[in-house]
Amino acid sequence: MVYGRNLFKLIIIKIMNVSTKKEAIILSSDHNQFNENKLSTEYIIIVQNLEKSFNSVKAVDGISLKVRKGELFSLLGPNGAGKSTTIRMLTTVLKPSNGDARIAEYSLIKEKDKIKPFIGVCPQENVVFEALTAEDNVEFVGRMHGMNTDDIKERTKILLEKMNIAGRKKSAKSFSGGMKRRLNIVMSLINQPQILFLDEPSAGLDPQARRLVWDFIKDLKKTGMTIILTTHDMIEADVLSDHIAIMDHGKIIAFGTVNELKSNSNNGNILEFSFSSRKELIQAKNRLEQITDVKNITEMENNKLIISFTGGVKTLKNEILGKIESFKTLHFREDSLEDIFLKLTGRGLRD
Repeated sequence: MVYGRNLFKLIIIKIMNVSTKKEAIILSSDHNQFNENKLSTEYIIIVQNLEKSFNSVKAVDGISLKVRKGELFSLLGPNGAGKSTTIRMLTTVLKPSNGDARIAEYSLIKEKDKIKPFIGVCPQENVVFEALTAEDNVEFVGRMHGMNTDDIKERTKILLEKMNIAGRKKSAKSFSGGMKRRLNIVMSLINQPQILFLDEPSAGLDPQARRLVWDFIKDLKKTGMTIILTTHDMIEADVLSDHIAIMDHGKIIAFGTVNELKSNSNNGNILEFSFSSRKELIQAKNRLEQITDVKNITEMENNKLIISFTGGVKTLKNEILGKIESFKTLHFREDSLEDIFLKLTGRGLRD
């Protein structure tokens, strides 16, 4: 992602004498324009008809969404779907071509400088001062936010301990990628933002560190912080999200809770076949397409097919296995968030 350093510059801009209200006032999105006469404290972010074009390419195509205060909202989509451009606009890095958003009461178009004190941003790429220690990195960002010195030190200590990187005297240059990732998360939180944007927070982490970050994010939610998450880890999205929006080709194509998305998918049962050769895969795919109860077939890498079907064990035994003469492995499982994503977009997250 190319905007990490720009976001880091945003984070370290010195912000002083800015009033921040505890309750956000969000305007209604019942019409094409915000209705100044209808106010609500339920949502901390409202996006309406937001667009961004680069020359003749429309990266974000008139999206609208709402984020409740204190929820974790995940924005998912394959590469090129427009989610990164959306986040860059919501974090004030990129100016929209059209539309507007209300973030913590303020207009993204007219009052973006007033939005900055409310947000924290952890970009996808690790951006740290490698010559400084972890503590110095965090305290530096705190000073740039105009925080009181005692508050900076107290909060830095607490956050670094939670991320298990406190008390390290060596410079960040000696840190592993996972440690730098956790340090970046801490740096984005030093100013106690009301809204935290997390871009791939667990990328590059081992399972133990990933679990640590997930538990930390859950604790942040308990404080009432609003979190906007973008991730390629579908398990992460499934475990953490209150609501999910799936983007593709610049538009939001699905929205809901994980359970709502699953219940509305009509995927049925899921089978994963793997084959020894591409030839076997094609033969199987052609035969499966003839079965009425097979609703969707997705071809994956490494000679794998993912099949959704109805009819349960009877269809599996009498129809599917009767058509497939040769396969390497077979795995039956429940419908997952990734299955829904593949069905909606026809491609994987990293395509």
